[in-house]
Amino acid sequence: MSSGNSPSAESSLSILGLIADASWLVQAVMLILFLASIVSWFMIDRKRSSFKRYRNIADDFEEEFWSGGEMSRIYKKWSGDDVQEGIANIFIGGYKEFNRLVKKDNVNRSDMVDGVHRSMRVALSREIDHLETNLSFLATVGSISPYVGLFGTVWGIMNSFIDLGTQQQVTIATVAPGIAEALIATAMGLFAAIPAVIAYNRFAHAAEKLTTRYEVFMEEFVSIVNRQDVSRDV
Repeated sequence: MSSGNSPSAESSLSILGLIADASWLVQAVMLILFLASIVSWFMIDRKRSSFKRYRNIADDFEEEFWSGGEMSRIYKKWSGDDVQEGIANIFIGGYKEFNRLVKKDNVNRSDMVDGVHRSMRVALSREIDHLETNLSFLATVGSISPYVGLFGTVWGIMNSFIDLGTQQQVTIATVAPGIAEALIATAMGLFAAIPAVIAYNRFAHAAEKLTTRYEVFMEEFVSIVNRQDVSRDV
């Protein structure tokens, strides 16, 4: 008699072999978790790029804005870009409203400040929406994936015990494949959840920092408008 595992037995106990031999429901759970992981990594890469772009825009804009240049020139430069986003979009919204109100007669300082503040607040809300895009998906994947994997594990183990009930002799060799294929679902659930949770926490913190940065600039710009003579341009 030959000793050791046969090639067919080793193949059946490989990861791909266990997945192929799993029940259709466990395979469906694994497929869902695999797709969720792929989509999560795609979104993580997109969000990382977008946050880097928003930070660069904020750095470049604030450096130019606080260097003492004319606001009209800054407005023409940043509003002339194909895409206005980030802190520049908040400035464009406020300055555009300022120009509209300053051309009207009998506009008092309070109305002008309120109008500029409202316009910038609307632009800020849009930018916050952009910052938080896809974060809810990452949070959902991070919170639900372990339970989806656990469901596949429970279902796989349940089927294994049902099959064992029909056998007269039970050994480790008969138990191991069913338990192993069920535990793969839990592993895939954690594989999908852990990166999503880490990315969500990181991006949520970055979004909070950028939002605070936007709000500080908005209040400073409104303060500048409040100090202007309403009868002339900035």
